[in-house]
Amino acid sequence: MPREHRLTRRVQFYETDVAGIVHFSWFFRYMEEAEHALWREAGLSIHPPDAEIGWPRVGAACEFHEALLFEQEFEVAIRITDITPRTISYACDMTQNGRRIATGTMKIACVRKSREGMRSIQIPADIAARFSS
Repeated sequence: MPREHRLTRRVQFYETDVAGIVHFSWFFRYMEEAEHALWREAGLSIHPPDAEIGWPRVGAACEFHEALLFEQEFEVAIRITDITPRTISYACDMTQNGRRIATGTMKIACVRKSREGMRSIQIPADIAARFSS
């Protein structure tokens, strides 16, 4: 089952600031886009219609190494680094032609959604099995 996914993107104009450099907030979106592709590759959706569970981010970080500019192509590689009974952790590398642009991490928790809010629960076995080595 997949524990890593790679995708190629091209920087869009709306992702850049006035200097034509990707705004820092977009790097988190790139990580999330790769994460969703990883889930699809596993035959899952992180947000299926009418789902009783959810996956809020409980941690996210990004370190920037080089600028990424309008219309540049780059690769986003995300991998699962840890699965606990209630969380999934990822590491992400964003590169261009082998050069490191940014590195990041994310951690998501499995929660049950209700009118009272969200409550942490164990990851359903069928979901955890899709990401097992």
